[in-house]
Amino acid sequence: MKILVVDDDIDILQLVKIHLIREGYEVVQAQNGLEALELLKETEVGLAIVDVMMPGMDGFSLTRILTEELDIPVILLTARGQLADKEQGFKAGSEDYLVKPFEPKELLFRVKAVLRRYGRSLESILKVGNVKINRNDYEVIIDDETILFPLKEFELLTILATRSNKVTSRSMLIEQAWGEDAEEHEMTLNTHMNRIRERLKRHNANIEIHTVRGIGYRLEAGS
Repeated sequence: MKILVVDDDIDILQLVKIHLIREGYEVVQAQNGLEALELLKETEVGLAIVDVMMPGMDGFSLTRILTEELDIPVILLTARGQLADKEQGFKAGSEDYLVKPFEPKELLFRVKAVLRRYGRSLESILKVGNVKINRNDYEVIIDDETILFPLKEFELLTILATRSNKVTSRSMLIEQAWGEDAEEHEMTLNTHMNRIRERLKRHNANIEIHTVRGIGYRLEAGS
């Protein structure tokens, strides 16, 4: 599931991106309404998170276009909590409304609720080869055997599985799993990836994690 985040505040963009990615969503970003509409000419998204106060096209105007013309549900973000603003947001077609500053967990709760209403919820079960990954129970099932991976290994495997057959950069893995600067976790990532490979091999998984030298990793399913 891909989510569009539109905000002229770079810090908010980064905060929202980190938490959405940790939950398994893909994220595209724009810093104003016109940039967002340009992105949507080439990218399909299941939800948009839109700031109200932006230069040029404001969030209300962008929301009308997203909801009426593109059928994209919108959660509005704003630093203003007046009732009139909320009313204007809902009249523009937004599904929900969140006042800054907000708790990331509350945003994630609202994202999931809106996606459920639109029938666009993130799949709870990922299937790659003979491996099933249960996001809800944090279980990895290989054939009929359930294996409990350590949480960080589970997160990394899930990220790779959502991008099966695509190259995932080391920096993306580190950002999604730790949300911190890459240098601090370079060696830690290597250790975790080796352990994941060992677990998969030990339990006869028919998927492999290939190293793409100088870039990252690619998970591929066997026959």
